[in-house]
Amino acid sequence: MSELRFGIIGCGVIGRLQARVLTSYPPLAGRARLVAMAASSRDSAGARQAAAETGCEATDVASLLARDDIDAVSVCTPSGLHAELGRAALAAGKHVMVEKPIDVSVRAADQLIEAARRAGRVLAVMSQRRFDLASRVVRDALEAGELGTPTSASVEVPLWHGRSYYASDGWRGTLALDGGGALISQGVHSLDLVQWLLGPVVEVKAHTALLGHTGIGVEDVVTASLRHASGALTSLLTTTAAFPGRTTRLAVHGDRGSAVIDNDELVYFHAADAETDTLAEGAFGAGNQADLRRPAAAAQERDSCGLLRGPHGEQLLDFCDAVAEGRPPAVDGPAGREALRTALAVYEAARTGATVRVARAAGENQRLMRTVPSPTPSPAGRWRGELFAAPGRR
Repeated sequence: MSELRFGIIGCGVIGRLQARVLTSYPPLAGRARLVAMAASSRDSAGARQAAAETGCEATDVASLLARDDIDAVSVCTPSGLHAELGRAALAAGKHVMVEKPIDVSVRAADQLIEAARRAGRVLAVMSQRRFDLASRVVRDALEAGELGTPTSASVEVPLWHGRSYYASDGWRGTLALDGGGALISQGVHSLDLVQWLLGPVVEVKAHTALLGHTGIGVEDVVTASLRHASGALTSLLTTTAAFPGRTTRLAVHGDRGSAVIDNDELVYFHAADAETDTLAEGAFGAGNQADLRRPAAAAQERDSCGLLRGPHGEQLLDFCDAVAEGRPPAVDGPAGREALRTALAVYEAARTGATVRVARAAGENQRLMRTVPSPTPSPAGRWRGELFAAPGRR
């Protein structure tokens, strides 16, 4: 298979993580090569620093998109710019990977998906937790029926983001470019993962609050009750106001077994065998089979930002394979739209106090079709109008 040449737009934490993965994850050797990075604003110094770390070139967005030695673009910018930049990359003939969420409105997501279809290019949404080894073990067990009938799940994302986090970039904590707060920015990966494991969410009840921060326009606490199409129920908590911050935890339960993933590791697993009397009283956490279920693999490396490199690398490898084989990637545009649609349903349920049905098709439930306003210019410079301006035209 031929080598796929990448450009990255966005030089923040995630853009730099992807750059390090592209240049150092062994299975990507000979399959992917990072050519250039560009900042999504006038932060040319940030682009130069990010590029220097991985030995690629620093450039601006317009020049990156115009290069004929770049086959694919990874968009790692503020969420509200994902679709806009993704469409520009598709128009330039590139394949596109966008960070989560796919964008901050269903309308923008639909426009990006349609643009990829018209261009005949691969579109993927980074959802690396589906590629965690622990997630794969739980998914396989569910598909094999080892946990019996799935009955419930609990998702806990108890993070802390201090004032410096929101002050670090003018777009953080804004509805226009962040799309929301703790849920859509931090919890959306877990929301995607629980739907991948238990199936699509069809109904939502929720509350949101801003309790631990001031000066931001989005929530820092979300609680929700989710009903899946199968009938299984999920309890969701995601927050950026849980000092000092703890690890993300997902528990999945069925009538013949349970599994718990904490900090991307399988910490508990128990599945009843054929001789087990499930009519008896429970074991209250005893009988942990996690050691027997963990795949034999080398120790997973964590990046300097705290995330595992392997899952990002495996999703990028799947993206390369999808381009080479002419097939959809494992997490395509519609899959990214599903996670966004559910997040917006949570927000709608919290806003109205009503039980909200999650839209099942494009155009259904117009309340979720938010129009994102143009962002207010930040001290770092206006976002739109400068995005595609080469240095000589600024």
